[in-house]
Amino acid sequence: MSTDSPVRVVIADDHPMFRFGLRAALTSHDGIEVVGEAEDGNALLALVEDTRPDVVLTDLAMPHLDGTAAIRRLQDGHPGTGILVLTMHEDNEALVGALRAGARGYLLKGADRTEIARAVLAVASGSAVYGEAVAGRISAFFTQPQCRYAAQVFPELTDREREILELVAEGDSNHAIARRLFLAEKTVRNHVSAIMNKFGAASRAAVVARARDAGLAGPQDGARERD
Repeated sequence: MSTDSPVRVVIADDHPMFRFGLRAALTSHDGIEVVGEAEDGNALLALVEDTRPDVVLTDLAMPHLDGTAAIRRLQDGHPGTGILVLTMHEDNEALVGALRAGARGYLLKGADRTEIARAVLAVASGSAVYGEAVAGRISAFFTQPQCRYAAQVFPELTDREREILELVAEGDSNHAIARRLFLAEKTVRNHVSAIMNKFGAASRAAVVARARDAGLAGPQDGARERD
């Protein structure tokens, strides 16, 4: 992107009036050009393919394909595009999921037009930008114990299920988890099945994906024992 050219932005949000106001706010800035709008994640992917913007400014809650899934696909196909989230969702699962998917910035709706414009320009330059409240959550995520974070993100799970979920997310097999926790392997299988049911997940891989999207540990260095 030339330093003399405006930052080209695509907006994605399923509320037309919000998009209208956001476009007006951004186009009032001399250094920003809005090149398109999308009402859902699928439309966003197609629009980015057509317009090749510098920055995508997207909500998370959208029909057909949610923002986090769209971000992940955009990072695969357009890794040079900066992605800034602007959403009402301030919970840890949404935040960490978006950042792990590849978002370079995260603001809450309610941010003023100056803050949004500055964030767009910062993301376009390669910087990471977070609102004040979001920055506090990120700091808390990295400083609080993993078990406390897991309890906040997955309150529907029991303490034992969260403990097993963390090990599943690290890549441990049922047999390895049973040995680490001094449980019968059948007991571990039952807990994994209960987690799948609570998540509405059809497979162990889907459970792992949700855990990692929420920020629980991924595979550690070295091979893990498989089932």
